[in-house]
Amino acid sequence: MTVEASTEHLSEVRDFVAEHAAAFGFNQQEVADIRLAVDEAYTNIIKHAYQNNADETVEIELGYNNTKFWVTLLDTGNTFDVTKYSKPNICQRIKEKKRGGVGVYLIRKLMDDVEYQTEDATNTIRMTKIK
Repeated sequence: MTVEASTEHLSEVRDFVAEHAAAFGFNQQEVADIRLAVDEAYTNIIKHAYQNNADETVEIELGYNNTKFWVTLLDTGNTFDVTKYSKPNICQRIKEKKRGGVGVYLIRKLMDDVEYQTEDATNTIRMTKIK
């Protein structure tokens, strides 16, 4: 599935992934977790990789085997340097009523494995959930 990098497509992307995750056999909570992780990753691409430029696109690929289901998002925007990521202080953010800044943290908590890669000007995030 390929969509424009716009929040207008969030529900379409979430529903696409949720439908396939449910068909794979995940329970309601697991589907909700996968859906939220994809929502965060897609939103981060829109915001950070493309700086809200809706003329750009994001490709969403799904895959599975006997025990694993994965969602891959590909973009050609600014790269995310995983080596510069530091886990946010969630309690402090809540205390200070700060919004945002927890997407990567949530993705890692909700999914069993998360990989970032940049190759040939294409950024890839692959999020895997084990059944």
